[in-house]
Amino acid sequence: MEEILASRPHPEQGFRSALGIIRLADRYGTDRTEAACERALALRSFSYRSVESILKHSLDRQPLPEVQTSRPHPRHRNVRGAHYYR
Repeated sequence: MEEILASRPHPEQGFRSALGIIRLADRYGTDRTEAACERALALRSFSYRSVESILKHSLDRQPLPEVQTSRPHPRHRNVRGAHYYR
């Protein structure tokens, strides 16, 4: 909910999305909705539609994807390493 409210220019604009997600718990259960929200946070996808889609397709029951923080650099003779810029 915090991310939804923070992503809008005015927090009030995110109230309907936040309430919609809360209502999803009535249909899918609290545990599943929490898991779907965790997945949405991991994917940086903050919207009612994203959470609803995760629940609809039962992706909340799948393990979370591993988030790769840094991309490995390709091995190629034209790619300069960090030593080049010292």
